[in-house]
Order: sequence, then structure tokens, then C-alpha cells
Amino acid sequence: MSKEKEKEGGSETFIRRFHAFSVLVLIGVIGFFVYSNTVNEEAKYPFKLGLDLAGGSHLVYEADVSKIAPEEVGDLMNVLRDVIERRVNIFGVSEPIVQVESSSFVSDERVERLVVELPGVTDVSEAVKEIGKTPLLEFRLVDEIALANSYATTTATGTVPLPEDPFIDTGLTGRYLASAALEFAGGNGGQLSNEPIVSIVFNAEGAALFETITRDHTGQSLAIFLDGEMISSPRINEAIVGGRAIISGGFTPEEARELAKNLNFGALPVPIELASTQTVGASLGEEVLQKGMQAGVFGLSLVILFMVLWYRLPGLVAGVSLLGYVAVMLALFKLIPVTLTAAGLAGFVLSLGMAVDANVLVFERMKEEYRSGQKSNEAARVGFARAWSAIRDGNVTSILSAILLFWFGTSLVKGFALVFGLGVVVSMLSALLVTRTLLLALPESQIDKSTLLSKLYNSGLIVKK
Repeated sequence: MSKEKEKEGGSETFIRRFHAFSVLVLIGVIGFFVYSNTVNEEAKYPFKLGLDLAGGSHLVYEADVSKIAPEEVGDLMNVLRDVIERRVNIFGVSEPIVQVESSSFVSDERVERLVVELPGVTDVSEAVKEIGKTPLLEFRLVDEIALANSYATTTATGTVPLPEDPFIDTGLTGRYLASAALEFAGGNGGQLSNEPIVSIVFNAEGAALFETITRDHTGQSLAIFLDGEMISSPRINEAIVGGRAIISGGFTPEEARELAKNLNFGALPVPIELASTQTVGASLGEEVLQKGMQAGVFGLSLVILFMVLWYRLPGLVAGVSLLGYVAVMLALFKLIPVTLTAAGLAGFVLSLGMAVDANVLVFERMKEEYRSGQKSNEAARVGFARAWSAIRDGNVTSILSAILLFWFGTSLVKGFALVFGLGVVVSMLSALLVTRTLLLALPESQIDKSTLLSKLYNSGLIVKK
């Protein structure tokens, strides 16, 4: 019977050590993956750096959605993002980031923002100029009476009539545009002597809306506005079917060609205004990156040194687990990929310190069990079981905080929240899986109670009666 138990114990020990060996091999593979994709400039999975680390321009636009129905704001902002994204891709920016941000739900007035990040572009004026080329196209009906009042001068009584807005919004904007092309009015074979015009074609929804407007307002003028400036005001003679319209405004051939090109790149569905700009030089970004890396290495070294000095062999195991944690985090940064910013690096360094928290809780429980006479492997099992509730509660609280920061924060805060939350999840898994597996693979030992009592007597912690 003892031989069978000994055989079973030997088999269990082999399995535990095989699992530990597999974990070490996996950590090594992940570490090699990170290293090979870091030193190789043409790697498939490079680190993706934010503007504050790589350098570039950060532009924030505010969208005017005051005339948009609340239920349509989300869709229009997504259209705006797609239009600007196509626009910035045209002038060759490497991996631009265009994202929509809404003001907090506690704000009195909702503000919609568009954040544009252009890595490598340090000339803000040029970036703003390029983005500003995208036109805002609008079609508005002309109220002839209000238009006449707006031009009225002093009356007989010496008063001036309050001007009314002579233009009525129709809801027909560039969001419904399908294509635009340069043509020449009345030309045969494209003779340059004829007037250059821009022919536009609406999509199905825009064509239906255009037909309704022209049918219901025959005899009125329909003004065409480009970037808030009226360029033509043709009269509606009949309902226009098919979704085609003409923009004419005394253009030169080059102006008409540029307008058609910009409209095809995407007319803005809502007007935007530049709210703020920020530029980070490449040298400053590199300095921030180097300091962030130094802080990470220094913090990791201090944590591992503390664990080894305080817990000895279990502390060394925790150090290996932390190295595995770092390798997994860096691999996730490459694979997801996570855009690393200075705030994200701060979150990573902070999560390094928190990664050891679960190990400390487990080791303290293990010490209690070990001193009570339990064998080391059993003490490890019981220690993990008893520490789990505290580990779970602490990490869930941190994860919820990260989720709230990510959900309601700006792009800068989101970078910190994403890395911090990801770090908390990975650190918890590394403590429960890697540390536990390695501890159970260590040679089993048990403390001698008589030796322990002797040490306690000699240290004065226990007094003989």
C-alpha cells in the first residue's frame, strides 16, 4: 500500500513539474516573440506609439449639432469621422487616429468633439489647412420676403427692421452626396471656353429628398452653400428626378476640379470648428519614452528585489511570475494593438506595483499554514484558497475603476485606463496560474515544530512557563 502511495506521489510530482516546465517554456516563447518584434524594424507586430511618444499633431474639433435631431447625432458623427479619416489618409500620414468624443452625461449641454491625431506631422497649420479643404455642402430654400427685409435700410420713422434669416434649412447636405464631377455648361466635347460647373449625384436617400424639395417648392430659389458661403441660387422650375444637381458659381476650371475632388473625398455632414491644437516634437517624445522605460525597469527591479529579500524562494518564484506578466503585457500591446502613450506607460508602471499584491496576500497565508505544521505544497494550496476572496475583491474594484475611467474619460485618460485595467487582469491571472504552478513544483518541505519553538524561545517571542 505504501508503495502504491509513493508511486502516486511520484506521478503527481512529475505532473506538477511538467506543468511548471511548460509555463516557463511558454514565458520564454512569449518573451522571444516580444524581443524579436522589437529589435526588428520591419517586424509584423511593432509597438504602436501615441503622439506624446512618437511626435506629431493633436487636433480637437467641435461639431455644431444644434440643428441635428438627438437621435441622428451619433450616426452623423460617425459619418464625420469617416470623412475626415479618408481626408487625412490622402496626404500620407502614417496610422492617423480619428475618433469621436462626447461630453460627459452630467454636462448641461452636450458637446460633440472630433479628435484627430497625426503622427509625424508637426506643422499644425498645414494639417489644419489640409483638413479644412473638405467642404461643407448645404442646400437651403430662399425666403424672398425675409431676404428683402434683410436688405432694408432706415424707414420713415428712423427704425431699421430686424432682419430675418432668409434661408430655410432643407436637411439636404453633403452627407447624401454619392459623387461629384467637373463638367462644362453647354460644352461639346469638353471645350474649355464654356463655364466650368460641378455636377453632383445624390445617393438614393438624398435623391428622394431632393425630389421632394423641388416638387414642393417649385418657383422658389434653392441656394447652394459651400462652407457657409452661398455660391449660387438657382430657381426651381420643376421637380428634379434622379438625384442630379449642378453647382455653378463662376469657377475657374481649376477651382471646379478642386471642388469636385474635395466633394468626392467627402463633404462634411455637420460643420466643425477647430477648438485646440497640440504639437509634440519627435525628440521630446523619444525622451518621454526613454524615461518611461527606465521607470518600468527600475520599478520591476525593486519589486523583485523586495520579494526575494522578504520571502526568499517563494519571492524568487514571484519574480519569475512578474517577468512572465511583463512579457504577456508587452505581447498584448503588440497584438491588440494598444496605442501606448505617456499616460499608458504610467498605468503600466503602476500595475507593476499592484501585480505583486496578490503574491503578498498568498505568501502571508502560506506562512501561517506552514508555521502551523502543514507541508509546503499543502500550505501553498490552502494559502491560495484563503487569499482568493481578498485578491478577487481588490482586483474587481480596480477593474471597475478602469472601466469607468475608460468609459467617461478623454482620449488621454482612456490610454491610462486601458493599460491599467489590462494590467490588473493579467497580474491576477499570473499570480493564480503562474505563481501557483511554480510553487507546487518546488520540493516539498515541512517545518520542525520543535525547531520553530526553540527559535521563538530564543527570540523572546514566547516565554517558558
